[in-house]
Amino acid sequence: MANAEQFFEALGDPTRRRIFEQLRSGPQAVVDLARIVPVSRPAVSQHLKVLKQAGLVVDAAAGNRRVYRIDPHGLGPLRAWLDQFWATNLDAFAAAVEKDETT
Repeated sequence: MANAEQFFEALGDPTRRRIFEQLRSGPQAVVDLARIVPVSRPAVSQHLKVLKQAGLVVDAAAGNRRVYRIDPHGLGPLRAWLDQFWATNLDAFAAAVEKDETT
């Protein structure tokens, strides 16, 4: 299971982020993903390898191609990490509202 640092490292690169965003529309082969970024197919494969190691995508064989898709299970830990900040901020907001109501 990847940690927050791996997620942010993987998505910190603009090319990987673009590839990941493109996968929102559904599973795609490397050749298709290479058409939307200004790098070679081998470079796209390397970017996908980083995304896969971070737990953000999974792949499957489809004939002689590898087809990649977003791994919803991989997004769970990232969302949980982000949610901790959301919960803290909501608690702080609730405390501020309550304080304003009592003054």
